[in-house]
Amino acid sequence: MTYVVTEDCIKCKHMDCVEVCPVDCFYEGENMLVIHPDECIDCGVCEPECPAEAILPDTEANAEKWLELNKQYSEVWPNITQIGTPPADAKEWEGVPDKFKNYFSPNPGDGS
Repeated sequence: MTYVVTEDCIKCKHMDCVEVCPVDCFYEGENMLVIHPDECIDCGVCEPECPAEAILPDTEANAEKWLELNKQYSEVWPNITQIGTPPADAKEWEGVPDKFKNYFSPNPGDGS
């Protein structure tokens, strides 16, 4: 089992999860984070830290799509090891439907 980041992270990108990850398996896109599934040690400490509830175990019914997306983008986006500043309007984006279809960006983040 591994954990995956879902579309609920898009435009929220709180990064609380990054701060608690013991193996630094988070990668930063322009408007979301992903977890590298081969680096995740399945500890689960990141899941309860996410205010947007965007992190799920890959055993959840709808996680397969997100597992592939997390793997794909963790191989090209920069690794992030420290919490950064979330977008100023992050709270406003929590719970917005269809964020992947409407707002996902394949561009990398700055990795700082």
